[in-house]
Amino acid sequence: MDVDEEPSVPGAAPGGVKLDAHIQLNHSPLHVVSFGGEAGKAIEGSTPSAFSGYKLYASEVDPGEKNLYAPFASRLDWELAQWAKLRGPSSTAFTELLAIEGVYEQLGLSYKNTDKLNRIVDNKLPNRRPAFCRCEALVGGEKFTMFCRDILECARALWGDAEHTRYLCITPERHYADANQTTRLYHNLHTGKWWWAIQEKLEEENPGATVMPIILSLDKTQLTMFRNKTAYPVYLTIGNLPKEIRRKPSHRGQILLAYLPTSWLEHIKNKAARRRTLANLFHACMSVVTEPLHKAGIDSVQMTSGDGVTRPCHPVLAVYVGDYPEQVLVTGTYTGDCPICECPHNDLDKYPCTHEPHNVDEALKALRLFRTADYNAACSQIGIKPIQRPFWEQLPYTDIYRSITPDILHQLLQGVIKHLLSWLTDILGNDEIDARVKRLPPNHSIRIFHKGISGLSRITGTEHKQIARFILGLVVDIRLPDGESTEDLVAATKALLDFLYIAQYSVHSTTTLEVLDTALAEFHSRKAIFVNLGARDNFLIPKLHMLLYYTHAIKLYGTTDNYNTESTERLHIDFAKEAYRASNHKNEFPQMMQWLERREKVLQHAKFVKWCMLRAESQETPGQAEPTAADEVTCWRPPDMACTLNHHMTKWPTRNTVSIAELTSADSYGALYLMPALGRFIVELNSPNLTRNQIEERAVQLRFPFTSLPVFHTIKFRNTAYFSNDTLDSIHVRPQRVDSNGNLVAPARFDTALVVELRLFWVLHDGIGLILTYMRVGQVRAIFSLPEKHLHALSPGLPIEVLQHLVYIEWFSKFTTRPDERYQMYKIRRLTGAARIASVVPLRYIERSVHLYPKWGGTAPSHWSSENVLAECSAFYVNLYKEPHSYYNLY
Repeated sequence: MDVDEEPSVPGAAPGGVKLDAHIQLNHSPLHVVSFGGEAGKAIEGSTPSAFSGYKLYASEVDPGEKNLYAPFASRLDWELAQWAKLRGPSSTAFTELLAIEGVYEQLGLSYKNTDKLNRIVDNKLPNRRPAFCRCEALVGGEKFTMFCRDILECARALWGDAEHTRYLCITPERHYADANQTTRLYHNLHTGKWWWAIQEKLEEENPGATVMPIILSLDKTQLTMFRNKTAYPVYLTIGNLPKEIRRKPSHRGQILLAYLPTSWLEHIKNKAARRRTLANLFHACMSVVTEPLHKAGIDSVQMTSGDGVTRPCHPVLAVYVGDYPEQVLVTGTYTGDCPICECPHNDLDKYPCTHEPHNVDEALKALRLFRTADYNAACSQIGIKPIQRPFWEQLPYTDIYRSITPDILHQLLQGVIKHLLSWLTDILGNDEIDARVKRLPPNHSIRIFHKGISGLSRITGTEHKQIARFILGLVVDIRLPDGESTEDLVAATKALLDFLYIAQYSVHSTTTLEVLDTALAEFHSRKAIFVNLGARDNFLIPKLHMLLYYTHAIKLYGTTDNYNTESTERLHIDFAKEAYRASNHKNEFPQMMQWLERREKVLQHAKFVKWCMLRAESQETPGQAEPTAADEVTCWRPPDMACTLNHHMTKWPTRNTVSIAELTSADSYGALYLMPALGRFIVELNSPNLTRNQIEERAVQLRFPFTSLPVFHTIKFRNTAYFSNDTLDSIHVRPQRVDSNGNLVAPARFDTALVVELRLFWVLHDGIGLILTYMRVGQVRAIFSLPEKHLHALSPGLPIEVLQHLVYIEWFSKFTTRPDERYQMYKIRRLTGAARIASVVPLRYIERSVHLYPKWGGTAPSHWSSENVLAECSAFYVNLYKEPHSYYNLY
């Protein structure tokens, strides 16, 4: 643009992944191997039926198909009922609203109060999900009450949902990135090795079998903020549903299976006896819940999908999702030990681990000695507790130790990153950590903790995720005691961050899994620095040790977003906390279950009404096929790892007229060289073949027929194909704002962006094209449009869209050929004085925002702040960890 330099050569991809392997993640698999044979075959005579799914549902609510909103009288009648049950106030408040004179009559409602609405929901809306029942578990001669559903009926409801039909994975597949089948890809559960192995076993005994992987999630949650009210929900989903469906509550791919007892058994005074009884109680309850899986897993059970096709399905427990305490509870291992392998507590810090995984056959052999004199000794020998009948003992094809999967939320964010933050705080000190945190530049993806982070208590997983995005910037330019090198500290910190971000990839290959293991090995080779600096005595941390098994789990069950407890945490809101708030807080569980059942009916009916409306529209258009309500959901495709972003601007500018004087004022927008830069842009746009000197000469002579411009303060970025209308990134550009008394209301903010730098070689062929070379970081000082009435005079013959939104950029130095050797981040500097180069570029050349770590130069300068650090600091490092998509793209 303004400086003619050679573009930098891209280095390796994040974590050292080879570029070709990195790019492969964003493309459809070149070669797919299906299991073949009779796997997933429908039963004889079963074919897709027109009278299934929503048509079957319609026959139950309105046999005559005359009323689109039946059993409600009208659209208003239905939508008010939907609002009341899903979004509305309390039952009493809604009844009082309808009791206001004239409301019921004027709206023409079919219900006068909440009770009558509930009767309509209970009696006239079909129930596509099983009802809860009260069950009892017997432990130590004492009965305990719990509430659960039939696990097979829950699985049947998910399998038969009309919304899920088009997405069901029936058989396992092997996906490869190359036709030679040397690089395997893993994403959804059906691409992993576990499903293929189970299918092989079933085909030997029951040809034509369909595997139904059962995924159970369990996590105790607090229902109230200040009282000791807890719930112990168990959630169920099936691996036949793609992970994109399972993890979004709006797709209803998860179902509440049970509420387990939450008693602490305070009447048992001996703590050891109480712990044993609690473990036995858990397994007794889960045995009741999972008991139907024993026979069905062996003999199969017929399941009919939403299209009317029936298959013999074998429900098999595949994955257990839970935090470390639940993992220990489920496997029967001891707290402090690994629930996956036989590694004793004192060997948890050894790398690589030489201990074998727990052998489920040996565990079952020991468990058969229950009620014998040898039982306790046999259990102790293999490192498990003497549990009375663990629930997985009778489950076919289940290896509970293999079913324990990685957990990004609790193992990495709430575990390893939590420890890393603690270690760095001990090394740097609270004051320096807080000083640096408070002085980081703002960004859409970066939360600025204006009071620091050392005083935070009970840090959530979301907060740890936010801290992980800038934690590497906290160790830049730190000074260690006795002048010790920071190389190991930086490398260890970066290795854990690389592991965190690569582990979250939504598609993995054999190559990226090798890099994941390499990152872990790098941390272990450098971890002694934390001991040397007194931040840690040892690394006997189960959650850190369990990072060893991420690669193995991904190969078995697909990527970690198949079984992350973040989904469970979200379900707690809908299935536990909201349900509790809807009760009167007395004997709450029966009320919670009734509230949930009604909510599920209303949600199901909402999907049906949407289908009816789409069907009515299709019938109005001749030749158009009847759609399903699921048509709005995209069928599976490779996740957009690069996350291609599209700009979204407001229809009207933030300020309609801003004078050129204000735009170029250092006290306002600070676009000091706006008019010369705009002149060069217009000249080069009209005459792309001119030399640089010719461009400068013509730009000086150019006169603009306006003295003010419309200005925008925000650029939003979206990816509607994958993330709907969510704002994934944004750039804020605004001067400071003061009130009438001169008090500061909002500080100035001019974000930095990653910009496509061009040779401005324009190709005019059916529009405008361009040849791109490389990226560069710039600070955005103004976003504006040219007055429409002058566009033709400035650029005759060019489409108006090119000049619709323009951006004034002040450049940082170009990227170096390779990242900085010490920090493995790209170092850039602000260009000042005569070298303060600025340009005007079209909006479409703004790729995304970019976050910068200041080069502290030692202790964080006291006069720096989050608002002025971009101006005060002269050198920066590009933050690769701003968010997962930036990590994937910046290399």
